[in-house]
Amino acid sequence: MAKTIPADSVGIVKPQSIHFDEPLQLRSGRVIDKYDLMVETYGTLNADKSNAILVCHALSGDHHAAGYHDPENEKEKPGWWDCAIGPGKAFDTEKFFVVSLNNLGGCAGSTGPSSINPDTGKPFGPDFPIITVRDWVKSQAHLADHLGIDKWAAVIGGSLGGMQVMRWAISYPDRLRHALVIAAAPKLSAQNIAFNEVARQSITSDPDFHDGRYYDYGTYPKRGLMLARMVGHINYLSDQAMRDKFGKDAIEGNFGRDLRTGQLNFSYEVDFQVESYLKYKGESFSSKFDANTYLLITKTLDYFDPAVDYDGDLSRAFADSQCKFLVISFSHDWRFPPERSRDIVNTLLKAKKPVSYLEIEAAQGHDAFLLPIERYIKALKAYMSVVAREIGAEADDDAAVDTAAYIGANTVMDEDYE
Repeated sequence: MAKTIPADSVGIVKPQSIHFDEPLQLRSGRVIDKYDLMVETYGTLNADKSNAILVCHALSGDHHAAGYHDPENEKEKPGWWDCAIGPGKAFDTEKFFVVSLNNLGGCAGSTGPSSINPDTGKPFGPDFPIITVRDWVKSQAHLADHLGIDKWAAVIGGSLGGMQVMRWAISYPDRLRHALVIAAAPKLSAQNIAFNEVARQSITSDPDFHDGRYYDYGTYPKRGLMLARMVGHINYLSDQAMRDKFGKDAIEGNFGRDLRTGQLNFSYEVDFQVESYLKYKGESFSSKFDANTYLLITKTLDYFDPAVDYDGDLSRAFADSQCKFLVISFSHDWRFPPERSRDIVNTLLKAKKPVSYLEIEAAQGHDAFLLPIERYIKALKAYMSVVAREIGAEADDDAAVDTAAYIGANTVMDEDYE
């Protein structure tokens, strides 16, 4: 039985693997001689190729940002940002050509640790080089060249995706009109680096890790990857989100402490719903995500710091940027809290760049950037309507009018931040 696809969905989509023979020089000094990128596109590229937007994914994301792959699978979930990509949605595929890819080093079809090393005939494993955000953006520029796109109408991303957006504005200042930086930070805090290290230690200490060559043993570090994901997931949810999800009535003092069976076990088995939830999430994730990729991408996060090349002054990194910026944060995001987004805004103002800032009241935590929160989606739609008008696409007049309400009123000026 074929599934019922919503009218505002991009529908059934087919990923494509694009091969690059051009060597990629990495920041580490190593070189990847050839590589593949797994890509999905939604919408139609216009004649002058001015309506293309690039969507950059976060840590566990991939190329499948919208639509469906299997027309027969009723239980299949849509792409990870389906709430924002599609006809009439914030990133309107009737106006824009949306490009989404699985980054180099990923495990969803792009060349990464689980890919076969042509020199050995075995998976790269730990021999795959460390990739930085700068390297990712360089490979994405090669993808743009392949597609014939000289300038993106916008480059967009949340969390680690937002870091890629910033790097685009720094490395290729003349190749994007707008930069949408969502729930991101100019670099990781010591606390975030610490969480990433705990996650990596969970993986590497698993007996089934085998120094990263677990492929040769027909196994994988399931328990370590489960623990890593559990640690990460705690970062993604706010305290309020946990209360709402795991407590029937926080007012009466439950505070997200629902018992799984309604009574205590007086053992070390799972007692609370939150424990059961984290275990489920960890097990589900461990079965579909490569452990070496998880190690690599958390290091990519740790290493991101564009100011390092400018004596610690990030504003100098943006000196040549030519795009307009939209920065969005979420009130209950404690992984990348609003003050980190305000750091970005202050930096852009110091560099005298046009920037709008919006803080969304949202109890969902860091994951809020993935969710269909009304004011957030309206803000994205309003901003993108202006982008559409700039490139000559037919804009949504209602959304454009709403821009002042959702974005313009929050546009920061030099006197607002120092």
